[in-house]
Amino acid sequence: MQTTTDLNDAIVIGGSYAGLSAAMQLARARRRVMVIDEGMRRNRFARASHGFIGQDGRDPGTIAAEARAQLLAYPNVVWRDGSAVHAESFDGGFRVAMADGAPVQARKLVIATGVVDELPAIDGLAQRWGTSVFHCPYCHGYELDEGRIGVLASSALSMHHALMLPDWGATTFFLNDAFEPDEAQRAALAARGAAVVAGAIARLADAATVVLHDGRRFEMDGLFTVTRTHLGGTVAQQLGCALDEGPTGAFIRTDALQATSVPGVFACGDAARAAGNVAISVGAGAMAGASAHRSLMFDGPRTGRNQRNLGVT
Repeated sequence: MQTTTDLNDAIVIGGSYAGLSAAMQLARARRRVMVIDEGMRRNRFARASHGFIGQDGRDPGTIAAEARAQLLAYPNVVWRDGSAVHAESFDGGFRVAMADGAPVQARKLVIATGVVDELPAIDGLAQRWGTSVFHCPYCHGYELDEGRIGVLASSALSMHHALMLPDWGATTFFLNDAFEPDEAQRAALAARGAAVVAGAIARLADAATVVLHDGRRFEMDGLFTVTRTHLGGTVAQQLGCALDEGPTGAFIRTDALQATSVPGVFACGDAARAAGNVAISVGAGAMAGASAHRSLMFDGPRTGRNQRNLGVT
């Protein structure tokens, strides 16, 4: 078992699709890699994953479990179940404290902590999240078989959903007293064939039935809504990584190589972009892992404060 004095080449914080992909690149470069994962995949409520070639329609937990098994076949990879609660730089790299109190160290970090969804406060929504209420049309729209699709307004961003989803089925936009389209927006909705229903939503019933406070009921085949998102964990903020504000919440700023504003720290997956899915996360993870390896090769042992002091980027 590793001790607090062991120095990994890289620690990947987050073991979902992006983190697994990043760790795989580093493992295949024969680098010593540790993955820290708290087991909270964002899509853990979904029954099937779609849009990722070679894996379309498969259980997302099975995809992740098989990827983990393939990664752990490399003898230079260590997996730690648990949460990374604190991260800091030191002259030799970075130190990460686990929730169990055992710190670990590495020359480079990859942050792949994902985001946490803050669901609209609609009675019955949380129980149906990922099964009949979704956020990504590309991930779940096709399976509704051109049926009846409801959009549950949570903010002005829901207008985008309402304009997109007619490509996947007959769309009804439930305003829910959360958004009022102006005349031009109503014309755009009409041009796309989206119906508009005013009134506050009381609850969701059955599989995907919308019940309004005035008693009206609308039976749908699937529902979509926009969530607010929060970064998983706080290590990016602790390290001083710059954040950008996206339409649903903040995400970690990265360049084309998935490098953050802190030298030696890379980020990928939903934590490092305004929107994403499994396929995008896997691609970004591969880039982050390869970039971390490049940094190990060419930046030398200088990381953290030393890089900044020397002006290395």
